[in-house]
Amino acid sequence: LDYREFASVTLHDSFDAYMTTEPARVFAFTQHATTNYTDIAYERGDTLLFGRESDGLPDAVLESTAVTEKVRIPIADAGRSLNLANAAAIGIYEAWRQNGFGQ
Repeated sequence: LDYREFASVTLHDSFDAYMTTEPARVFAFTQHATTNYTDIAYERGDTLLFGRESDGLPDAVLESTAVTEKVRIPIADAGRSLNLANAAAIGIYEAWRQNGFGQ
């Protein structure tokens, strides 16, 4: 991982364990959502959740009342999906952009 020394990473045993940290808002990225990721006004402290490339986020997470909203990244009609790294980059950079790129 390039630039690992600049990242603050905390591992949690499960989604439920993470939720005990009481994040303010949680956005679950899924192809099954109707709200586009660009329709959200992101705030500092928001959590952006991304699932595995093979099957996305687990149903238990998507159905959790802790999820503020499910959002999607639109793709071309003929497209199948984005890989996880690209999807995370798209979502994270939009949230970062909306918040002044950390300034």
